[in-house]
Amino acid sequence: MADEQKLTEQESLQLIRQMIHLAKKEQKDDGEGWILWGWMLFLVSVLTVINIHFDWVENYFFWNIFGWISLLLLLYQVIAKFFFTRNEKVKTYTKDLFSKLNTGFFICLIFIIIAINVGIQPKIGFALLINLYAFWILIYGSALDFRPSVIGAYITWSLGFIALFTKTFEQVMLLHAAAVLVGYIIPGHIANHEFKKLRYKEKN
Repeated sequence: MADEQKLTEQESLQLIRQMIHLAKKEQKDDGEGWILWGWMLFLVSVLTVINIHFDWVENYFFWNIFGWISLLLLLYQVIAKFFFTRNEKVKTYTKDLFSKLNTGFFICLIFIIIAINVGIQPKIGFALLINLYAFWILIYGSALDFRPSVIGAYITWSLGFIALFTKTFEQVMLLHAAAVLVGYIIPGHIANHEFKKLRYKEKN
């Protein structure tokens, strides 16, 4: 009976070790998503600022293009997730948390975009978007214990507060570009570098 109890304890410890190892492995973000969306948002913001000066097209032309591209990318991600993850038997806490977080983020994102289209001033709307980015980045950074994202989230929040008091749409676009730079792009590239370095060590 004592041997059976001892064996059970050993198995339990081994199971705990495996779960910890799986969680650590799962929590390594390659940063590619942050890099992709970050550079897209940055580019659209900068093009909008340039367009304000040269008046090529109407102010929201580049944002409308970005919206359609985003819908296509999101549709692709949903389809890919359906086909590649529907047979997954193991559903970890972290994956479940991020799945719900992503759902909540996109609902809030759509809410703000609709609000801009039905009457909220675009300047205020984009300030709210920056605020939403910061919240999303903070949760991700905290869950992954990734300090660059946590720091980036607080800087992004600061830029969002400043955006509330700006006088022109151009200023908001510059702050928006800065927000995605410090919140998405820089942490994304750092995460990608660390991810590649880790994978290289695992292979060697």
